[in-house]
Amino acid sequence: MKVKNKQPAQRQITAEQILREAKEIQLEDDFKAPKTIITDPQELAEYRLRKRKEFEDTARRVGRWNHSIWIKYAHWEESQKDFRRARSVWERAIDVDYTNTNFWLKYAEMEMRHRFVNHARNVWDRAVSLLPRIDQLWYKYIHMEEMVKETAKARLIFDRWMAFEPDHAAWMAYIKEEMVKEIAKAPLIFDRWMAFEPDHAAWMAYIKVSLK
Repeated sequence: MKVKNKQPAQRQITAEQILREAKEIQLEDDFKAPKTIITDPQELAEYRLRKRKEFEDTARRVGRWNHSIWIKYAHWEESQKDFRRARSVWERAIDVDYTNTNFWLKYAEMEMRHRFVNHARNVWDRAVSLLPRIDQLWYKYIHMEEMVKETAKARLIFDRWMAFEPDHAAWMAYIKEEMVKEIAKAPLIFDRWMAFEPDHAAWMAYIKVSLK
């Protein structure tokens, strides 16, 4: 067969383009298996048993150093609406490493998501008792109490937090809270703050608020 036109094509296709297009075709052909909907109670029980065994085997192998397995396991139990088992997984995770802030945050957030306020309160309280230097835990605890309109409890948590001499931002958050709720108490909090930190920043903050 003779090629009549031996001139190069106007649009040259490089090897890189060929490979890229082949990859795109491959990606288009790839598909995820559809989610299986289980309606039979026995089949559901078997599925849950199988998944728990998988999680338990993985946790036994790598749970001491790969903490993400505990989070996945607890989230799965939550998705099954088995909160007793989910709590058990979170408690085991905390036994592995109670200093992992993520465990406490996600544990308490699970309780809050499902409106188990007293359970969440218990988790936050334990968290700030064990890790009093982690400001995020205090802020989240206080925020929860404010969300459920327990402002008196929120103020008590602030007061408890200040005993650990947190940073300036924490003191100012407490003072601003009292400026709204009970303005007469704000100067007393400043006095406490300056007893801990009689520095320039505390005095300047005191003067700034006093002039308002």
